[in-house]
Amino acid sequence: MIQNIILVDHTERDHLLPLTFTRPVADIRIGIFTLAEKWSNVTGKPISYNTQDYLAKIFPAHVEKANTFINGSVHPTRELIAAIESLNENQSLFKNDVWIATNAAHEKMIAHADSAIQFEGEVVHINRSWKIFQNNAWALDEDLDWIKSQRKSQPIPEGVTVIGDNIFIEEGAIIRPSIINTLEGPVYVGKHAEIMEGSLIRGSLALCDHAQLKMGAKIYGSTTVGPHSKVGGEVNNCVIFGYSNKGHDGFIGNSVIGEWCNLGADTNTSNLKNTYADVKIHNYALGRSESTGSQFCGLTMGDHAKAGINTMFNTGTVCGIFANVFGGDFPHRVIPDFGWGGAAGFKNYRLSDALQVAQTVMGRRKVELTDELIEVYTYLHNHLSISK
Repeated sequence: MIQNIILVDHTERDHLLPLTFTRPVADIRIGIFTLAEKWSNVTGKPISYNTQDYLAKIFPAHVEKANTFINGSVHPTRELIAAIESLNENQSLFKNDVWIATNAAHEKMIAHADSAIQFEGEVVHINRSWKIFQNNAWALDEDLDWIKSQRKSQPIPEGVTVIGDNIFIEEGAIIRPSIINTLEGPVYVGKHAEIMEGSLIRGSLALCDHAQLKMGAKIYGSTTVGPHSKVGGEVNNCVIFGYSNKGHDGFIGNSVIGEWCNLGADTNTSNLKNTYADVKIHNYALGRSESTGSQFCGLTMGDHAKAGINTMFNTGTVCGIFANVFGGDFPHRVIPDFGWGGAAGFKNYRLSDALQVAQTVMGRRKVELTDELIEVYTYLHNHLSISK
């Protein structure tokens, strides 16, 4: 049976950098919820994390005498949960060579479980950043099915044109006169989210709690706008985590944007090479680029990164945490963590300046830059900055 759930940063963590410098793997958002929220929703159990030591104060582990350790990069499904429920003590579940779960007293037993059981079903395994937007439509459907099992949608406001009927509106949501097409996928509008007038939406879309679409936004599925994020311009198949802003015109496609990011006016991402070849992006763990196996891949941006007006990101760009990008022409496709600059190169973003900006940005949303967060960001600056 599933016991006390602990979501583990396994080998996938380093392949998901820079997104996982500032969060456990299971805190990645895909669809409507984070992976951790999904496990809690579908099992009805609280969860905790087995993550990096420097993140443990913010994402602690709660270990009991009997625990179910689960790979934090795996998306829950009914079939998968049933297989984990069937595990006995010291048994592990695998999909081929991918570890999925173990019932054990402590994490060390994962590598020494008495028996390994193969899972025969399909597994949605978020082991690379591009898997987030590629699987977003499926994940959004799964999350919305769960929401519909819990509560009913609010009515569609007057003046809003909805094509199809696959829309779910939470309490407190505001939708001004807009056109929303749900024939290609569902549209979810979270609590106190706002769709401003003139928005054009083609599902699937998850507009999470307190998020906002600006006037005249053009949104193509499958896209997620995370809690408290603000989006305008044109967006296609992107996952934007919480508290980030793309408030003006400009195009981003097939991208993953972390928390507390800001894309200045007319920032654009290329998501398709002129040669139509598969896109390669930088992998921190490998120390080199690897193929996504897809023609479409735009920008992967770590938390607290910023882009000035008219910034142009090339196909398959990876932008590190706390990077500050500005100026004309295309910056390098690998933008360093705590990098300050643009196409001419990057210098180190001083920690005191980075923390001051973070405090200002977070304060505007009434979120505290806690001592624990300062400790995490200081650790990362000491290990990642250009001048380290």
